[in-house]
Parts: sequence; structure tokens; C-alpha cells
Amino acid sequence: MSIQGGKCAVEIVVIGHFTKDRLVFRGREMVSSGGSVYYGAMALRRLGVRVAVVTRLREDDFPRLDELKEEGVLVFAQPAEQTSGIENIYFTDDMDRRLCKPLGFAGPFCIEDMPHIEARIFLIGPVMAGEVDIPFVSALSGRGLIALDAQGFVRVREGNELIFKDWPEKEEGLSCVDFLKVDSAEAEVLTGKTDLREAAKVLADYGPREILLTHAGGVLVHADRREYEAPFTPREIRGRTGRGDTCFAAYLAQRLTSSPREACRFAALVTSLKMEAPGPFKGFGDEIQHRPLHPTDRL
Repeated sequence: MSIQGGKCAVEIVVIGHFTKDRLVFRGREMVSSGGSVYYGAMALRRLGVRVAVVTRLREDDFPRLDELKEEGVLVFAQPAEQTSGIENIYFTDDMDRRLCKPLGFAGPFCIEDMPHIEARIFLIGPVMAGEVDIPFVSALSGRGLIALDAQGFVRVREGNELIFKDWPEKEEGLSCVDFLKVDSAEAEVLTGKTDLREAAKVLADYGPREILLTHAGGVLVHADRREYEAPFTPREIRGRTGRGDTCFAAYLAQRLTSSPREACRFAALVTSLKMEAPGPFKGFGDEIQHRPLHPTDRL
């Protein structure tokens, strides 16, 4: 990391709650770190990106951030009354059908609490609604490019459940977003479209110049009125949790130097490798060159 003029210069800042999740699969339970600031930032560092995270959690959970620091991530942590968490109960062997329940909520971010960090991209990756609001996103858009994970506005706490709801202010909120990430369920909630390509076009009309849409089979990118696709190709699926966070991070990492087409291919490959083992992506960028991939590009 370089420090210039009292400000920290990195390439990407990831903002969101660090979570302490409970994963239930085949009758077995485990507690795992999670959130975009974990899965996304870990992937970014392994891909050679200079990255910082801004997060909130209980102070006695701060030691869980040591894993990020050991990877070279610059960490800005704010104490909160609770650490956010989600219970993910998986119903299928491919881990694509799951029930999500909230376990805690670390409270909202305020723009006044943001450290003075210079970055090319601010990746806002909330795990559930209420972490950030439109004024927060708008204020950050004046500092750099905005990458937003839509789950932070459509995944809503309702009692003991997390449910999907449309984002009423999406037209205003998405107008200041450069890169938008959604999965197939979120895209349908936001647009009413079940066709992924149609949904991506509708979302692009709200303002984001690039849409990254993940689904069970792979990733679809809509950029500059063109579409690019690449499949997920894991040899086995043992690490479904964090798939979207990893995919978005890998896409943005590659977009720092490459085209949307190449970033789409790269993101699918990194995500495939990540899904082969539990936890965050622990590979390195040069390993990816040796993994075969046969994407279908839609021009």
C-alpha cells in the first residue's frame, strides 16, 4: 500500500459487513467468516490487487479480521453492537438451493465514518438491506467508480427470515452505479423478467454501464450493448458460499486492465476454482492460465 498526502492509495475498496455465518449442509454445521469484504477482498489480494476493506462488527470479533491482514488487506473496522451473520441451510448437493436466516446485524454505514482512501473502484457489497442507503452510494460516487452488489437492497430482514423484495428507489440508486452485480433471483425481483438477457438490459437502462449476472450455470455480462457469457466449470462443488462475491471481485480485478469479454471469462474461471473448496479463493492469478475454459461469447 502506498500512502500519499495523508491518504491511502489502493485500487479497490470493499465496503460491507464482515459476517460470522452458520453453514448447514448434509446435517453438519460449521461457523464461517463471510461477506463481500471477506470473500471479495481475499480473492482480490490473491489476484494481485491492492485492496482495503471498510467494515463493521463487534469488537470482540475483530480477531477474525486477522486473516485479511495476513493476506495484505488494509482493514478499517468500526465497532458495532452486533456482528452480522447469516445461517445458510443447503438443500441440494450442488448447494444452489438454500434457506437464509439472519443471525445479527452490525448497523448502517455513515459517509462521515469513511476513512480517507483514494481508490479507482469502491465495491459496495452489503449482505442485507439496511447497511447502506442511496445518499451513501451517491456520496461515494464522487470519489471513484461505484461497483454495487444488489443484494444489499433486495435481501431484506423480515422477522427470522431473509426474503427478496423489490427496491422501490432503484431508478435513483442505480443511476450512480458503474458496475452492478445481481444473481438470477435478484434480477427477477428487480425487473420482473425471468429471461436473464432481458433482465440485464432492463437493469442497464437504469444507469449501470456494466451488469454482471450470476446464475447456477455461469456468468452473463452486459456491457456496451453487448453480452458475454462464460460457464462455471468446477470439478466438484464444495464451496458454494461466497460464489457471487468472488465472481464480482474477479471481474473487477480483471477490468482494471482488460475488456468486459476477458473479465467475464476470467471471473467464471476464478469462481469455478473457488467453488471446488470451502472458504475464499486461495489460488493465484498465474494458476488460471492452466485451467481450460470454453465460454460462449454473445456479440
